[in-house]
Order: sequence, then structure tokens, then C-alpha cells
Amino acid sequence: MDEHGTCGQHDHAHAHPHGPVRTAELVARAERLAQDLGLQFTTLRRRTLEVVAEEGRPLGAYDIAERLSVPGKRVAAVSVYRALDFLTEHGLVHRIASRNAFVPCEHGHGAGESAVFLICRSCGSVDETISAEIERSLDRTLAQAGFKPASRIVEIEGECGACQGRQGVE
Repeated sequence: MDEHGTCGQHDHAHAHPHGPVRTAELVARAERLAQDLGLQFTTLRRRTLEVVAEEGRPLGAYDIAERLSVPGKRVAAVSVYRALDFLTEHGLVHRIASRNAFVPCEHGHGAGESAVFLICRSCGSVDETISAEIERSLDRTLAQAGFKPASRIVEIEGECGACQGRQGVE
């Protein structure tokens, strides 16, 4: 996290760091979690997590299924959805509802901690952040309503700093 609470994943080329190191760290986190909880981290779950982690943008289940398929062996989207359910439930990936797509969780969240996603309409990048101020406000709102959320994800669409800067150049 940087001083603004963002993961610092966004650079001027709009690429989030991805590749073998980040993917290996996320897979290792998943393996530890599954072992600690006595759950199976199946090959499909592992490969689904790897595909999501290696991509620099949110991916839908059908895109993931296509990447997992090889000639002669097609992976069904329903199987990918089951793997994504497991990964989402255990905080390894997040679903971006407005895009019906998935991104890796760059860090573990505490119980009840909200994720805030900044989604750029221009380049499609997604940056994950947390905000203590939003947390407090959301806690108050939920308490007043007597509502217990199943998840606490906030999506904010707009334009990232890099795309805003590019407009001045054009």
C-alpha cells in the first residue's frame, strides 16, 4: 500500500504487475490457506488462480475457461465458476460486479474489511484500495440499518490519473 491506501499497482502504462513472482506468491498464499483450513486446492482452482493473477486486467469466467482449454480438452465455464467461488470465498480473488469479472486479491483482508475498487472507464484498469474513513462510515450505515453484509465491496468508476494526464497531451 502506498500513502494513499492504494496497492500502488497502477503505473503510467496501465499495467498491473503480473507474472511468475506475483503469481507464485498468490498461489503459495492459497496453498497455505487450504492446508490451514483442511481444504483441497485442486488443479483447476490453482490454474484458475494463476490465469487471473497473470492477467493485467479483470477477466470473466468464459475468458478464463478459454485460457485453460487446450486443443481437444475444453474447460467448461461452470467448472471455472466453481473454482472462482472457492477463490472468492477465501479472499484470493475479487469479483468486480459491474464487469462480471475477476481480479486477484493483492493482500489479505481482515474480517469485515471492505475492498474499494477504482475502475478506469478509459483503459479498463482496476486498482484495489482500502479506506478507514469509508470503513467507519459503512459500519455506521450498516449498524443503523441493522444489516449484516455478506461482502463489503465498493466499486467506483471514473478515470485514472494516467488517463487524465493523457487527455492534456492529446
